[in-house]
Amino acid sequence: MSSRAPVSADDLLSGLKGQRVLVTAGAGGIGFAIAETLSRLGARIAICDVSDEALVTASRKLDPEVAELADVSSEQDVDRLFTAVSGKFGGLDALINNAGVAGPTGAVEDINLDDWRRCLEIGLTGQFLCARRAVPMLKAAGGGSIVSMSSAAGRHGYAYRTPYSAAKFGVIGFTQSLAKELGQSGIRVNAILPGIIEGPRIESVISARAQQLGISHEEMTGHYLKNISLRRMTSPYDVATVVAFLLSDAGHNISGQSLGVDGNVETL
Repeated sequence: MSSRAPVSADDLLSGLKGQRVLVTAGAGGIGFAIAETLSRLGARIAICDVSDEALVTASRKLDPEVAELADVSSEQDVDRLFTAVSGKFGGLDALINNAGVAGPTGAVEDINLDDWRRCLEIGLTGQFLCARRAVPMLKAAGGGSIVSMSSAAGRHGYAYRTPYSAAKFGVIGFTQSLAKELGQSGIRVNAILPGIIEGPRIESVISARAQQLGISHEEMTGHYLKNISLRRMTSPYDVATVVAFLLSDAGHNISGQSLGVDGNVETL
């Protein structure tokens, strides 16, 4: 039986420097906050995104070692992405499975099948495609970490957002299964469940739901906040600091967990 010495306050986030980390959808929102935070802590960063313009803008700020245009729902794009990462880094220490889309807002009988499929392909199948390529690299590195982005909608049912909620519930099952499968290889696998994240995406979601209910944007925002114990939205950097913790030495023994970073969303 092995034991580890206590981590000092000065070294609480030790172990991040030099880590080779890929962040999907890393050019904006939560992904950018994660990439920026890990970079500041000394990690080597690779990002991908579906927007060439966003990649250019993010690269100016982050200076990542790899910045690839890639749709994680495309097997060919994912293969090309990991070829670039392997060529630059020679390996991988952590995968942040962050890519996802909000999906459609509507009653189940009104949701278009293509919209349903697109939401699950990006938010769930994309995580599988990336993990499938990342795992051999993590094993070769002697272990590492996968952090997958779920949502408070992966814990609560979410009326009129069924594709999104289904994808995010799926992420939790995928995470727990991988944690069991990969633990003996020293690979930690966890999910983060963000709540109502500040930014353009939630503003769009609130507007769509408000229009559906025939109320104002302000009223709909108040409805969302009323269901959060702390009565506030979550910053992308709140999520980024938890990712940093999980990848650091302080997260050495955390795996198979679904961690809410949401101010305690009570219901959706």
